[in-house]
Amino acid sequence: MKQIFSMLLAIFACVASQGQQITWTSAKQPLKEIEQLKKIIVAPTFKKKDYSIADFGAIGDGKTKNTVAFRKAIETCNRQGGGRVIVPKGVYLTGAIYLKSNVNLHVSEGATVLFSRDSADYPMVFTRWEGMECINFSPFIYAYKEENIAITGKGLLDGNADNDHWWYWCGARKYGWHEGRPGEQKPARAILHQQMAEEMDPHKRVFGDGNFLRPNFVQPYLCKNVWIAEVKLINSPMWNLNPVLCENVLIEGVKVVSHGPNNDGCDPEASKNVWIRNCYFDTGDDCIAIKSGRDEDGRNIGRLAENHIIENCEMKDGHGGVVIGSEIAGGARNIYALNNVMDSPNLDRALRIKTSSSRGGIIENVFFYNTEVGQYKEAAVRFNMFYEKPGKHIPTIRNIWVENLHVIGGGKYAVLSTAYESSPITDFTMVNCKIDGVKETFKVDYLKNVSLKNVIVNGKEIKSFD
Repeated sequence: MKQIFSMLLAIFACVASQGQQITWTSAKQPLKEIEQLKKIIVAPTFKKKDYSIADFGAIGDGKTKNTVAFRKAIETCNRQGGGRVIVPKGVYLTGAIYLKSNVNLHVSEGATVLFSRDSADYPMVFTRWEGMECINFSPFIYAYKEENIAITGKGLLDGNADNDHWWYWCGARKYGWHEGRPGEQKPARAILHQQMAEEMDPHKRVFGDGNFLRPNFVQPYLCKNVWIAEVKLINSPMWNLNPVLCENVLIEGVKVVSHGPNNDGCDPEASKNVWIRNCYFDTGDDCIAIKSGRDEDGRNIGRLAENHIIENCEMKDGHGGVVIGSEIAGGARNIYALNNVMDSPNLDRALRIKTSSSRGGIIENVFFYNTEVGQYKEAAVRFNMFYEKPGKHIPTIRNIWVENLHVIGGGKYAVLSTAYESSPITDFTMVNCKIDGVKETFKVDYLKNVSLKNVIVNGKEIKSFD
């Protein structure tokens, strides 16, 4: 009897798993799903009461450290039921800011939140670093297990990083590191990788001073109902916007201009119901990169990146415009990018999925619709299953739909794909795509169930990749 019950459980699990995959036959189907998702992802509302940081002792002279004033204002606002914490005009130097439930940090037009260059101003917290859990420097703006939080306003968030502060920790000469200069992340990064591989308790993976793992800029962690609107971010030490394990995230009208190492614009990680709209990205790495954790951590936690909309955004410099990966071991499902514009001689790829057999996971139901591209360097569409070191967890990429992709000045390839023979890219559709100016039409291997409908490259219709 137990054996029969176990067999039934296995069958039900298999059916449930298969039921998650969607086979689209037209663009109308995912467009309907997108409209339903938009009804779920809405900005949180806040009590109509304001708390100015000036009333808590903040001085906007760009020199006085205001960490305590921010903390007192946010804690008071939270304790009294919520509202807006106002940053008035001025330049406010501060250390880490901790957001709490029902608080909207409103950075007024003409206000700058300038973050300290002293690592001591970023106390140790539980965080993720490159998709791995650990104890490290606090992100500059951080929240943990909070609900209904926001960062709004037309002001500026300045991470204050440069080649002499934070960036050189990456160990690259381009960013100020040189032989004999103290501060390089490689040893600590290797230790963290090993600790993750050994599945050490993340709370025992302690870094911070002397380890040179740069903090991210904004990281809500395990939060619900997150809203980030209209602010501008510059000079981040590392990733800019990084909601981790969050649900219902709305990011709109945000501008990210940050060209440091690993300066991804927006990296929603293992999060559900995310809408990024009307934003501008000009970055030192991927503009938007959807993630779900690295290797063992991503697989063990098992949280997908699920139900994401990327809409009406503009991308300039970056390694990729709209990207999935590479820290994607938890998988990704139902990713919709529509009506986005990309154009820069320093943009490497437009649409990119990157992973490896050290990651594993299933990436499925990805829909790119109405993408306008001026120029890029490498490929308009790029699949890569060999992004980093190999492992024993071959990934799956399936059901990818690209429609109305228009490129004026293509780079080396229209489509570039590298996959495993045992795990080909499956169910890949391109419809009404026009790509001009490429040197080579395509370079692909191991693609299965490919459908090309009205795909024109350099003036010639491409009916197959054979």
